[in-house]
Amino acid sequence: MELAAFFPMLGELPEAERAKLADAAVYRRVPAGTVLHDGASGCTGLLLVASGQLRAYIFSPEGREITLYRLFERDVCLLSASCMIQSLQFDITVEAEKASEVWVIPAKVYQKAAESCAALANYTNQIMASRFSEVMWRVEQLLWKSMDKRLAGFLLEEAALEGGGTLHITHEKIANHLGTAREVVTRVLRDMQNEGLIRLSRGTVELTDEKRLRKLSAQ
Repeated sequence: MELAAFFPMLGELPEAERAKLADAAVYRRVPAGTVLHDGASGCTGLLLVASGQLRAYIFSPEGREITLYRLFERDVCLLSASCMIQSLQFDITVEAEKASEVWVIPAKVYQKAAESCAALANYTNQIMASRFSEVMWRVEQLLWKSMDKRLAGFLLEEAALEGGGTLHITHEKIANHLGTAREVVTRVLRDMQNEGLIRLSRGTVELTDEKRLRKLSAQ
C-alpha cells in the first residue's frame, strides 16, 4: 500500500519533501503481540496501518491496562509520534492485536513535510481531533458507566470486529481492555450467563442474546 493511500493530499507536497517522506518510511510486518510503540521509551514516529489491527492503551497508576482506541487498515496513529505533541502528558503504548503490516515515518520528517503543506497540516489536525474524541469517549465510559454496561458494549464491539457471536478471548484480556481486574470481569460475565445473555466456556464467550446486550449497553 502506497503512502498516498493514507494521505490523499500527498501530491500537493513539494517534490523534495515528498521524496524525503517516501525515503524515510520504513515498512514492517509484525506478528500479533508485538509492541510497536512504548511511550516511556521515546518517539517511534507515525504508524500507518497497511493491514491488520493495532491497539493503543495506557496503564493506570495500579499498573492496569485500558484500551484507548484501535487502528485498522488505512488508519494513522499520531500519538506514537509524541515528540510532535509537546503538550501530551501521558505515555501511550501501541501493540499489534493481529498480525499486521505497518509503515513507520519518523516524526521529524513528517513534521517537516506538514510545515511545507497546509493541506497535510490540516489533515494531521483532523486525525488528532478524531483520536482525542475517541479517548474522551473512553474516559466518559470509564467514569459514568457501570461495568456491566461497559462489558456489554465491549462484547458487542468484539463480535462486530470478529464477524460472529463466539469470541475467543480470556477474562484477563477483557480486563486489560476495560481497565479493571480479571476477578471483576469474571463476576460480571457469570452474572450475564445466569441471565441468559452469554454462554461461557474455557477461553470463549458466546453471545446468546445480542438484543438484550445492546439494550443493556445503551442504558
